[in-house]
Amino acid sequence: MALIVQKYGGSSVADAESIKRVAKRVAEAKRAGNDVVVVVSAMGDTTDELIDLAQQVTPMPPQREMDILLTAGERISMSLLAMAINNLGVKAKSFTGQQAGVITDAVYGRARIVDVVPSRVRETLDKGTVAIVAGFQGVNRDQNDVTTLGRGGSDTTAVALAAGLNADVCEIYTDVDGVFTADPRIVPRARKVDRITYEEMLEMAACGAKVLMLRCVEFGRRYSVPIHVRSSFTGQTGTLVTNIPVAEEAQTVEAPIITGVAHDRSEAKITIVGVPDVPGTAARIFEVVALSGANIDMIVQNVSAAATGLTDISFTLPEADGPAALAALRAVQDEIRFASLQFDDQIGKLSLIGAGMKSSPGVSAKLFAALRDAGINIEMISTSEIRISVVTRQDSLNDAVRAVHSAFDLDGEGDAVVHAGTGR
Repeated sequence: MALIVQKYGGSSVADAESIKRVAKRVAEAKRAGNDVVVVVSAMGDTTDELIDLAQQVTPMPPQREMDILLTAGERISMSLLAMAINNLGVKAKSFTGQQAGVITDAVYGRARIVDVVPSRVRETLDKGTVAIVAGFQGVNRDQNDVTTLGRGGSDTTAVALAAGLNADVCEIYTDVDGVFTADPRIVPRARKVDRITYEEMLEMAACGAKVLMLRCVEFGRRYSVPIHVRSSFTGQTGTLVTNIPVAEEAQTVEAPIITGVAHDRSEAKITIVGVPDVPGTAARIFEVVALSGANIDMIVQNVSAAATGLTDISFTLPEADGPAALAALRAVQDEIRFASLQFDDQIGKLSLIGAGMKSSPGVSAKLFAALRDAGINIEMISTSEIRISVVTRQDSLNDAVRAVHSAFDLDGEGDAVVHAGTGR
């Protein structure tokens, strides 16, 4: 007997028929002798529809009330799925994030899990009942307020529960058959990866691959929770995200040097023009940006002009964080004495990822040659031991992804399938 945590995304429970299909899969896992916990997202586009509804009422809804509103989507899914499973003769009981013991901090809209106390879930499993948990939500212990975890929070809920319950595996069901070497909507011949390390998956998620969210992979690595990414539309084996010992990896003759190509359209670039090139200036700039709540990704500082002693500093950040960062910088323009600010939201980031590249010379040259041959201009470059990222124009990003994917021979034998059209 194994303890399995399964997570189903919005496209997997998009309508009544989809919920019945998921219920059948859950019932089969239970009848096979497993203890089963299921985490569900809101049905289809429910979350977006709730956001639109709130904005029709007021252009600036209070974030606390938004969290209460948005958790309704997952509560609908969990109760309907519990009904469907019970209808198949398997006992099931649904729980909100609060009832399941998901404790968070008090940051509305993007709360972080600080503890998991799944006592009610454990009691339910001990009685032979399937536990259905609403993803994406928890409760702040100090204020007893409902909180949401941000986009993709159901993945994090699932892995956190798996860690708290010491589950054997956390299965993340999506509408693709696993983790691919690139987004199959852009590269139809992208190849499914059978096994990937936490470190590689962290880089893929951080660089735009949406099949798994960054925080969920972080949880998995921290608590050594094996994550199995699978499709809810087929019975195929997916991608296992886990630790692979170095010795075992070295013995795998066919292990690819490059894991995949990720891309991200959600970033923007801020350039601070005419910055005095004196000690402490950069520190002050990034203190101000940090206090605005922006998450900085890539940073480039030009060599200062000898005649003026001025330089330009560019950095990328989530596009949604741009307005706050710009406002914070404008407020200290007289103090820092920079000339002007430029904001560019038409950039795209491409990242080449693979643990094998750190011991393989020529990877960078091959990447840049592929982009050159495709006529792609590079604006910024960032590297780590297992990643090379470049910023280019957003309208050329798809061509860049396809060019790099082909250059590193990552194409599979047949076309990949996105069963519900979203890639999540």
